[in-house]
Amino acid sequence: MTTRRGFLGGMAAASGAAALPAMAASPDHALIVSTWDFGAAANDAAFARMKAGGTLLDAVEAGAMVPEADPENHSVGYGGYPDRDGHVTLDAVIMDDAGGVGAVAALENTVHAISVARRVMEKTPHTFIVGEGATRFARDQGFPKVDLLTPPAEKAWREWLKTSQYTPVANIENRRAPLGGALDHDTIGLLARDASGRMAGACTTSGMAFKMRGRVGDSPQVGSGLYVEAGVGGATSTGLGEEVTRIAGTARVVASMRAGLSPQAACEEVVKHIAKLRGDAIKGVQVGFLALSPQGEVGAFCLLPGFTYAVTDAAGRTVVRKGRSLFAA
Repeated sequence: MTTRRGFLGGMAAASGAAALPAMAASPDHALIVSTWDFGAAANDAAFARMKAGGTLLDAVEAGAMVPEADPENHSVGYGGYPDRDGHVTLDAVIMDDAGGVGAVAALENTVHAISVARRVMEKTPHTFIVGEGATRFARDQGFPKVDLLTPPAEKAWREWLKTSQYTPVANIENRRAPLGGALDHDTIGLLARDASGRMAGACTTSGMAFKMRGRVGDSPQVGSGLYVEAGVGGATSTGLGEEVTRIAGTARVVASMRAGLSPQAACEEVVKHIAKLRGDAIKGVQVGFLALSPQGEVGAFCLLPGFTYAVTDAAGRTVVRKGRSLFAA
């Protein structure tokens, strides 16, 4: 594992030389993958939907709906932490490998942002609707109005108002009591494939806790939080979204896979690129990528130790794994 100083020093010495060699990765033959350990429950729901005859889009939607409806998870959906003005706003995207895309951002008073995103894809000529328009569209499509600000989330917000300071905490998604935390900044991303190698993905979040009103991170942006391409594979991202949007991170991962890199090598390349580009600006920041090939090979890599991801095989067995990291701490 690389130390931060050693990596940055090596990058300077290389003067633009090729990235460090990627670690070897063995095929996982996964059917579904998702970010973080709470992705295991999402994977199980996605697998059940597939076994019941659902499409890949049905599966990733069903998976994303699990954390969206969980009030104990403060980084996704209902119970998510609000922006600095006390409004819970949701972002989501859903995508298939045929170019179908639907996304929403700054959606309010609606539990299942991923389902609204799918309606954008299937019921409108657009790919992305935001803010008041997204909320009005949700009402028009029959989604019920729900107050997303739960008492625990409101309490955390009012406590934050005493200092109004924000410092991201890496890997806080894995902490318990409850899942997520008052400084959460994360999401869940899912990727799924079928036996023929077709693919789809979803990504949904309540975004950075106590963010500026109107802030949108990487999660709902195609090519940042999620990207899927037929015959090549898919990728999703996690962590501090601003660092992913700077480089269109998931599009870069899939482009590397298209160029011949394995999912693991592609994830490593993009993380090393962020580290080289941003230097000390990302000290203490977590960013991770998860990728899946049409054959079921998995890649995962992050800046700091602690990123976990859930992998489900064709028999429905789900395991949570730790992603390898660029830096030791």
